[in-house]
Amino acid sequence: MRFSIPVTLNELAAFSGAVVIGDGSMLVLGLNEIHKVEAGDITFVDHPKYYDKALSSAATFVIINKQVDVPAGKALLYHEDPFRIYNSIARKYRVFNSSTTAVSETATIGEGTVLQPGVFVGHHVKIGRNCLIHSNVSIYDHTEIGDDVIIHANSVIGADAFYFKRRPEGYDKMYSCGRVVIHDRVEIGACCTIDKGVSADTIIGQGTKLDNMVHIGHDTIIGKNCLFAAQVAIAGVVTVEDDVILWGQVGVQKDLTIGKGAVVLGKSGVPKSIEGGKTYFGTLVREAKDKMREIALIRQLPEILERIKRS
Repeated sequence: MRFSIPVTLNELAAFSGAVVIGDGSMLVLGLNEIHKVEAGDITFVDHPKYYDKALSSAATFVIINKQVDVPAGKALLYHEDPFRIYNSIARKYRVFNSSTTAVSETATIGEGTVLQPGVFVGHHVKIGRNCLIHSNVSIYDHTEIGDDVIIHANSVIGADAFYFKRRPEGYDKMYSCGRVVIHDRVEIGACCTIDKGVSADTIIGQGTKLDNMVHIGHDTIIGKNCLFAAQVAIAGVVTVEDDVILWGQVGVQKDLTIGKGAVVLGKSGVPKSIEGGKTYFGTLVREAKDKMREIALIRQLPEILERIKRS
């Protein structure tokens, strides 16, 4: 999330209760979770395992719970609970405003677009031309939708990221301040859910088609002309390159890449990145030809065991 106006690190420290380490007059351009940081951003780290990653990342500013030397060109905010400081900044600069109308007066809707009865359109939403939004679709604040997009009934675009910090007393929710961006000629089936980014964008590329009951997690980027069948579920921070096909009930683990033109057959699970241009199948996916050979061998086991007994 980029701030509408850059703010100094001193300003962030003043309202959040954190302590500046370094040059507090430096300007902070935006807030981002570690997976999406850019120069000028502030991010957070609260576990020793990830200190080096955060401090050496593209982020110019880091909220941290350890007194450390300031890396060159950066400045820090010190606090015992960086997660809460991050959330306080997110809430201040992406304020939630409740709606009083079905379609916000701040929304922009292009020529020729049709909203069926019961559609909700939140604040600062942009919808392009010649779209068809079917009944009871909910489009949350700050979503951007291109031209010639179809969204079928009861889908939810822009719900919060499923991101929590576990504490002794329970789960602490990470405040979502990102967006969903849907490009031209996308079709989204009925009862789909597309979560906004934690602090960046969840993106659905041009020409991609989603069947009914598909879930796309936060900060995931879907390429052009992909095809996802019913009940596909993709976790957060996944990159799906162009022309990928995921058949029914495929599950995709977080923080991985599916290469261009890959095909994953139904009921498969994708636990790590896979190359493009191949077909995959299995609970832990492998190339389909290898998995099919394995299944064929397993079917022959009773016969093989019987031969062993006879010998």
